[in-house]
Amino acid sequence: MRTALRNTKLTTGLTVLGAAGIATATLTGTAHAATQDEAKPAKPAAYAVKADEVVKADDAAHAPRPGAKPAEAKAAAGAKDEAKSKAEDADKDKTEDKAENKSAAKADRSETYPDNLDGWIREAKAIMDKHDIPGSYAGIKRNIIRESAGDPNAVNNWDVNAQKGTPSRGLLQVIQPTFDQYHVKGTADKLTDPVANIVAACNYAADRYGSMDNVDSAY
Repeated sequence: MRTALRNTKLTTGLTVLGAAGIATATLTGTAHAATQDEAKPAKPAAYAVKADEVVKADDAAHAPRPGAKPAEAKAAAGAKDEAKSKAEDADKDKTEDKAENKSAAKADRSETYPDNLDGWIREAKAIMDKHDIPGSYAGIKRNIIRESAGDPNAVNNWDVNAQKGTPSRGLLQVIQPTFDQYHVKGTADKLTDPVANIVAACNYAADRYGSMDNVDSAY
Protein backbone atom coordinates (compact mmCIF):
# COMPACT_ATOMS: atom_id res chain seq x y z
CA MET A 1 0.00 0.00 0.00
CA ARG A 2 2.86 2.41 0.77
CA THR A 3 4.75 1.36 -2.30
CA ALA A 4 1.80 2.09 -4.55
CA LEU A 5 1.31 5.48 -3.03
CA ARG A 6 4.96 6.42 -3.46
CA ASN A 7 4.90 5.36 -7.09
CA THR A 8 1.81 7.40 -7.64
CA LYS A 9 3.41 10.53 -6.19
CA LEU A 10 6.53 10.01 -8.20
CA THR A 11 4.59 9.53 -11.37
CA THR A 12 2.51 12.54 -10.60
CA GLY A 13 5.57 14.62 -9.84
CA LEU A 14 7.24 13.61 -13.08
CA THR A 15 4.11 14.30 -14.93
CA VAL A 16 3.84 17.77 -13.46
CA LEU A 17 7.50 18.54 -14.03
CA GLY A 18 7.32 17.17 -17.55
CA ALA A 19 4.34 19.30 -18.33
CA ALA A 20 6.02 22.35 -16.89
CA GLY A 21 9.14 21.68 -18.92
CA ILE A 22 7.23 21.22 -22.09
CA ALA A 23 5.26 24.40 -21.43
CA THR A 24 8.46 26.32 -20.73
CA ALA A 25 10.09 24.98 -23.87
CA THR A 26 7.02 25.85 -25.89
CA LEU A 27 6.91 29.41 -24.55
CA THR A 28 10.63 29.85 -25.12
CA GLY A 29 10.32 28.64 -28.70
CA THR A 30 7.33 30.86 -29.33
CA ALA A 31 9.10 33.92 -27.94
CA HIS A 32 12.17 33.15 -29.99
CA ALA A 33 10.10 32.76 -33.11
CA ALA A 34 8.32 36.05 -32.42
CA THR A 35 11.66 37.81 -31.91
CA GLN A 36 12.97 36.51 -35.23
CA ASP A 37 9.80 37.59 -37.07
CA GLU A 38 9.99 41.06 -35.53
CA ALA A 39 13.64 41.35 -36.59
CA LYS A 40 12.74 40.81 -40.25
CA PRO A 41 11.88 44.07 -42.12
CA ALA A 42 8.28 44.33 -43.22
CA LYS A 43 7.76 43.92 -46.95
CA PRO A 44 6.44 47.05 -48.68
CA ALA A 45 2.88 46.97 -49.84
CA ALA A 46 2.36 45.79 -53.39
CA TYR A 47 1.11 49.26 -54.52
CA ALA A 48 3.99 51.23 -52.95
CA VAL A 49 6.29 52.54 -55.72
CA LYS A 50 9.58 54.21 -55.02
CA ALA A 51 10.15 57.73 -56.37
CA ASP A 52 13.17 56.65 -58.39
CA GLU A 53 11.06 53.94 -60.03
CA VAL A 54 8.56 56.63 -61.19
CA VAL A 55 11.38 58.69 -62.67
CA LYS A 56 12.79 55.64 -64.42
CA ALA A 57 9.37 54.80 -65.86
CA ASP A 58 8.94 58.37 -67.15
CA ASP A 59 12.39 58.31 -68.71
CA ALA A 60 11.61 55.01 -70.38
CA ALA A 61 8.44 56.47 -71.93
CA HIS A 62 10.42 59.29 -73.57
CA ALA A 63 13.49 57.29 -74.43
CA PRO A 64 14.49 56.85 -78.11
CA ARG A 65 13.87 53.54 -79.80
CA PRO A 66 15.94 50.61 -78.47
CA GLY A 67 19.39 50.51 -79.98
CA ALA A 68 19.18 54.08 -81.37
CA LYS A 69 22.34 56.09 -81.09
CA PRO A 70 22.18 59.58 -79.48
CA ALA A 71 23.05 61.20 -82.81
CA GLU A 72 20.24 59.32 -84.56
CA ALA A 73 17.75 60.29 -81.88
CA LYS A 74 18.80 63.94 -82.15
CA ALA A 75 18.55 63.86 -85.94
CA ALA A 76 15.06 62.36 -85.75
CA ALA A 77 13.93 65.08 -83.33
CA GLY A 78 15.42 67.75 -85.59
CA ALA A 79 13.66 66.35 -88.64
CA LYS A 80 10.36 66.37 -86.77
CA ASP A 81 10.79 70.02 -85.71
CA GLU A 82 11.75 70.99 -89.27
CA ALA A 83 8.68 69.28 -90.70
CA LYS A 84 6.49 71.05 -88.17
CA SER A 85 8.06 74.41 -89.01
CA LYS A 86 7.54 73.85 -92.74
CA ALA A 87 3.91 72.96 -92.15
CA GLU A 88 3.38 76.14 -90.13
CA ASP A 89 5.07 78.23 -92.84
CA ALA A 90 2.89 76.62 -95.48
CA ASP A 91 -0.26 77.45 -93.49
CA LYS A 92 0.93 81.03 -93.06
CA ASP A 93 1.65 81.43 -96.78
CA LYS A 94 -1.73 79.95 -97.60
CA THR A 95 -3.46 82.43 -95.28
CA GLU A 96 -1.55 85.37 -96.76
CA ASP A 97 -2.31 84.25 -100.31
CA LYS A 98 -5.98 83.95 -99.44
CA ALA A 99 -6.03 87.47 -97.98
CA GLU A 100 -4.19 88.84 -101.01
CA ASN A 101 -6.58 87.14 -103.42
CA LYS A 102 -9.52 88.45 -101.44
CA SER A 103 -8.11 91.98 -101.59
CA ALA A 104 -7.48 91.66 -105.32
CA ALA A 105 -10.99 90.37 -105.88
CA LYS A 106 -12.35 93.31 -103.91
CA ALA A 107 -10.30 95.70 -106.01
CA ASP A 108 -11.64 94.10 -109.19
CA ARG A 109 -15.17 94.63 -107.93
CA SER A 110 -14.49 98.29 -107.05
CA GLU A 111 -16.96 100.69 -108.56
CA THR A 112 -16.01 102.47 -111.73
CA TYR A 113 -17.29 105.97 -112.33
CA PRO A 114 -18.52 107.46 -115.60
CA ASP A 115 -16.60 110.37 -117.05
CA ASN A 116 -19.33 112.94 -116.47
CA LEU A 117 -20.53 115.28 -113.75
CA ASP A 118 -22.36 112.56 -111.85
CA GLY A 119 -19.32 110.25 -111.94
CA TRP A 120 -16.90 113.02 -110.90
CA ILE A 121 -19.02 113.94 -107.88
CA ARG A 122 -19.49 110.34 -106.81
CA GLU A 123 -15.78 109.55 -107.14
CA ALA A 124 -14.88 112.72 -105.25
CA LYS A 125 -17.36 111.78 -102.52
CA ALA A 126 -15.75 108.34 -102.12
CA ILE A 127 -12.33 109.97 -101.64
CA MET A 128 -13.76 112.56 -99.27
CA ASP A 129 -15.32 109.84 -97.14
CA LYS A 130 -11.91 108.15 -96.76
CA HIS A 131 -10.39 111.43 -95.57
CA ASP A 132 -13.37 112.52 -93.42
CA ILE A 133 -14.06 115.56 -95.57
CA PRO A 134 -17.73 116.57 -95.20
CA GLY A 135 -20.01 117.47 -98.09
CA SER A 136 -23.13 115.98 -99.64
CA TYR A 137 -23.72 115.11 -103.27
CA ALA A 138 -26.49 117.72 -103.47
CA GLY A 139 -24.37 120.44 -101.86
CA ILE A 140 -21.43 119.78 -104.19
CA LYS A 141 -23.57 119.71 -107.32
CA ARG A 142 -25.44 122.90 -106.37
CA ASN A 143 -22.18 124.81 -106.04
CA ILE A 144 -20.70 123.32 -109.23
CA ILE A 145 -23.69 124.45 -111.27
CA ARG A 146 -23.44 127.97 -109.86
CA GLU A 147 -19.67 128.26 -110.24
CA SER A 148 -18.99 126.59 -113.60
CA ALA A 149 -22.22 125.12 -115.00
CA GLY A 150 -20.46 121.75 -114.87
CA ASP A 151 -17.55 122.68 -117.14
CA PRO A 152 -14.25 121.34 -115.72
CA ASN A 153 -12.26 123.73 -117.94
CA ALA A 154 -14.14 126.89 -116.92
CA VAL A 155 -11.87 129.89 -116.17
CA ASN A 156 -12.76 133.21 -114.52
CA ASN A 157 -10.68 135.93 -116.16
CA TRP A 158 -12.39 139.02 -114.76
CA ASP A 159 -12.60 138.84 -110.91
CA VAL A 160 -10.06 140.09 -108.38
CA ASN A 161 -8.20 136.77 -108.39
CA ALA A 162 -7.72 136.98 -112.14
CA GLN A 163 -6.45 140.55 -111.76
CA LYS A 164 -3.83 139.22 -109.33
CA GLY A 165 -2.76 136.59 -111.85
CA THR A 166 -4.40 133.61 -110.17
CA PRO A 167 -7.72 133.06 -111.99
CA SER A 168 -10.26 130.66 -110.60
CA ARG A 169 -10.51 127.42 -112.58
CA GLY A 170 -12.41 124.17 -112.75
CA LEU A 171 -15.75 122.89 -111.60
CA LEU A 172 -15.68 124.74 -108.28
CA GLN A 173 -13.53 127.68 -109.43
CA VAL A 174 -10.46 127.17 -107.28
CA ILE A 175 -7.33 129.31 -107.53
CA GLN A 176 -3.93 127.62 -107.76
CA PRO A 177 -2.63 128.59 -104.28
CA THR A 178 -5.80 127.21 -102.65
CA PHE A 179 -5.58 124.03 -104.69
CA ASP A 180 -1.93 123.54 -103.71
CA GLN A 181 -2.76 123.98 -100.02
CA TYR A 182 -5.84 121.77 -99.91
CA HIS A 183 -4.97 119.19 -102.54
CA VAL A 184 -5.61 115.63 -101.30
CA LYS A 185 -3.05 112.95 -102.06
CA GLY A 186 -4.41 110.22 -104.26
CA THR A 187 -6.06 112.67 -106.63
CA ALA A 188 -4.46 114.17 -109.74
CA ASP A 189 -2.07 117.04 -109.07
CA LYS A 190 -3.85 119.19 -111.62
CA LEU A 191 -6.13 122.11 -110.86
CA THR A 192 -8.60 121.43 -113.67
CA ASP A 193 -8.90 117.67 -113.02
CA PRO A 194 -12.61 117.30 -112.14
CA VAL A 195 -12.21 114.97 -109.16
CA ALA A 196 -9.11 116.69 -107.78
CA ASN A 197 -10.81 120.07 -108.12
CA ILE A 198 -13.92 118.94 -106.24
CA VAL A 199 -12.00 117.27 -103.41
CA ALA A 200 -9.63 120.22 -102.90
CA ALA A 201 -12.51 122.72 -102.99
CA CYS A 202 -14.54 120.68 -100.47
CA ASN A 203 -11.46 120.34 -98.25
CA TYR A 204 -11.06 124.11 -98.30
CA ALA A 205 -14.79 124.70 -97.68
CA ALA A 206 -14.73 122.28 -94.73
CA ASP A 207 -11.81 124.17 -93.20
CA ARG A 208 -13.39 127.59 -93.69
CA TYR A 209 -17.16 126.99 -93.59
CA GLY A 210 -17.55 123.58 -92.01
CA SER A 211 -18.77 121.94 -95.22
CA MET A 212 -19.43 122.68 -98.88
CA ASP A 213 -23.10 122.31 -97.93
CA ASN A 214 -22.83 125.64 -96.08
CA VAL A 215 -21.66 127.50 -99.20
CA ASP A 216 -24.38 129.26 -101.21
CA SER A 217 -22.41 131.96 -102.98
CA ALA A 218 -18.89 132.93 -103.95
CA TYR A 219 -16.51 131.53 -101.42
